[in-house]
Amino acid sequence: MSEGPHEDHGGVEVLNIHFYGVRGSTPCSCESTRGIGGNTACVLVQVDNEEPILLDLGTGVRYYGAELEAGGVTAFEGTALVTHLHWDHVQGIPFFRPLLHPDARLRLIGPPQEGSTLQAEVARFVQPPLFPVSLSLLPGTVEFVETDGVQPIDAGSCTITSASVPHCGVTNGYRIQNSIGSVAYVSDHQQPSDGSDVPAEVIDLCRDVDILIHDAQYSSAEFDERNDWGHSTPEYALEVARQANARRLVLFHHDPSHSDEWVLATEESVGKRAAAQGIEVIAAYEGLQLTSG
Repeated sequence: MSEGPHEDHGGVEVLNIHFYGVRGSTPCSCESTRGIGGNTACVLVQVDNEEPILLDLGTGVRYYGAELEAGGVTAFEGTALVTHLHWDHVQGIPFFRPLLHPDARLRLIGPPQEGSTLQAEVARFVQPPLFPVSLSLLPGTVEFVETDGVQPIDAGSCTITSASVPHCGVTNGYRIQNSIGSVAYVSDHQQPSDGSDVPAEVIDLCRDVDILIHDAQYSSAEFDERNDWGHSTPEYALEVARQANARRLVLFHHDPSHSDEWVLATEESVGKRAAAQGIEVIAAYEGLQLTSG
């Protein structure tokens, strides 16, 4: 696992990870949050010369789209792994300009919806009066794929697996892996309020992963007040990483009320505890780039 220039390993490339949105619940924009960033969940996983894989489509995806356009890419072709349909994870869909091209093609993968379909539920919020234009009128093609973790999904050299994660409503976690590296993404995870153990399916999803991106929204005091709101403390994220034998933990889904100072202090305090366990800890921020492999 390393940061820096892309490397070639016998024809198979490392996983390059770029964070475009790291907040939870709602975007935020003020002086105290400027360093970490205020956009909601969106992470790019890219293998050189392969189609991109996006983890969630929060407001951060708009900035990824702007980068693509600045580089001359007008039509997006790739995959998005959506954990669940809460607004902070899908709000960027109609604002992702490279999807608004007739040649664009997005494979949108997400969890099955109780009594409905993934496509129907996305179409419900990308339509008037919630949005001026209906999803069906967007020029690009969106293919909807529902996954409950039974069958892995291929994406270039990568294998995508998923697992159900405790949260408020049906929610997936994802693992992306090729022969060089691996990353697990558990953006929204209900920490057990009764102190019970980490769910086995979450541990299995994250086991021996190079990089674990995990929900760390609430302080311990906040969790005591909101222990059924669907999220985790940084300390619980570390416990997931420890039990799963993850090599690096990325604290993610920061609360919009948490300042840069708060997030960095948490990174330092959790990092000290993690060092004794051989786990590196970093707090996600917009623009952070990591490689796995």
